[in-house]
Amino acid sequence: MSSGCCGPAAPAEQSAQAVPPQTTAAWQVVLSPQLGHLPVVVIGAGPVGLAAAAHLAERGLDFLVLEAGSRVGASIAQWGHVRTFSPWKYDIDTAARRLLDAHGWAAPDPDWLPTGAELVEQYLAPLAAHPVIAPHLRLNARVTGISRAGFDRVRTTGRDAAPFLIRLADGTEITARAVIDASGTWRTPNVLGASGLPAHGEHEAAAFVDHALPDVLGADRDAYAGKHTLVVGAGHSAATTLLALAQLAGEVPGTRITWAIRAGSAARTYGGGAADALPARGALGTRLRALVESGRITLLTAFFTHEATVDGEAVTVISRDPSGVERRIVADRIVAATGYRPDHSIASELRLDLDAILGSTRALAPLIDPNHHSCGTVPAHGVDELAHPEPGYYVVGVKSYGRAPTFLMATGYEQVRSVVAALAGDWQAARDVQLELPETGVCSSNLAEAQETRVGLATGISGGLSATPLPPASVSATADGGGCCG
Repeated sequence: MSSGCCGPAAPAEQSAQAVPPQTTAAWQVVLSPQLGHLPVVVIGAGPVGLAAAAHLAERGLDFLVLEAGSRVGASIAQWGHVRTFSPWKYDIDTAARRLLDAHGWAAPDPDWLPTGAELVEQYLAPLAAHPVIAPHLRLNARVTGISRAGFDRVRTTGRDAAPFLIRLADGTEITARAVIDASGTWRTPNVLGASGLPAHGEHEAAAFVDHALPDVLGADRDAYAGKHTLVVGAGHSAATTLLALAQLAGEVPGTRITWAIRAGSAARTYGGGAADALPARGALGTRLRALVESGRITLLTAFFTHEATVDGEAVTVISRDPSGVERRIVADRIVAATGYRPDHSIASELRLDLDAILGSTRALAPLIDPNHHSCGTVPAHGVDELAHPEPGYYVVGVKSYGRAPTFLMATGYEQVRSVVAALAGDWQAARDVQLELPETGVCSSNLAEAQETRVGLATGISGGLSATPLPPASVSATADGGGCCG
């Protein structure tokens, strides 16, 4: 791969060594040369989408980035007040760094934990403004559907030679040789209901519910100060919100916090503590445990959200476990930190091979299964694991993981490097997938706590307790019709 950054390289079909695909995915074939004059369309201008653009630029492939928001990193900007638990050295794509360095970029401290706002302002915005990317970026361009020009999902003969047809919300249609969907999952959070279905009354109670990472200590302070908040969820986003609420409770009398999880224990949320290779992640769990043990946060385990009922200025949330036992809690606000799910509806006319459990590709699912993997134990993977029966269509980034909460940005960067190499015909590079991720290990740094004195709390895009067993249903228990935690 060239380290050059600004001029288009020789056409990939001429310069790259063609290596025939060797994969268990029988449908993966080299794209039709008839489509070579068309651009590769990237959906989403977040970290992974812009990394794809950087790799496409280095490879000399024509591309177009479509971003639904009014700015790059639009979803990240919504949690701009929160720190990642990954330092900068894991947050910057290699091709993006080469482009930026050659353009006089002042790189941030590699060991610093950026906030979402810093990630956008110091990295994504300069990358999007780079002269080899800016002309190929369109904002306020929401994709509503993807198909093959002249082909629905059923028709086969001649399909691979037909360009992709991308339709936008304003009616514009764009043709492409390939599509890289890096649109993420921020707009499709999981429901509050414990069984994957909306809780009864969840829609009617929407005014009382915020999704992950509200700005408790900043813009949203008044909504939580002096109130009783129920936080539902067991991932890092829930932990971050709980720590912020605890700080608010120390400043504003009457602020109360209840934390509800389905699992029988919060051990997985507490994590590895000082033994975590990401110190911010370890500090998060250690501090949360102390708050629960001190009674400043009330923890409810085995809580299966079943119903939400609005009563004036409060909302009653009822848990019903698998045996039918009910508990209820009355709160002023609810934070549904229950994770996210992918929305593949825009690709409903494409031929997708999705895992029945996670909604990722079937080849990727066992590598990211949260029942067996954390963020740092996911093995390297690339174009082969991301391939669908629709040649030239790839879902990357957090959306590629489906419902698995084990995603880190560094994983997405390696995904797009591999995919773009394959689109350029360089199969040797595409299959040379390598990934170095932080995992639980020895680390005693207290960088996270030092930085929090300035802005925000450490968190991560990932989280979840899928490997933690739910408590068994107790058929002998009697239903609790009263309130235990109001």
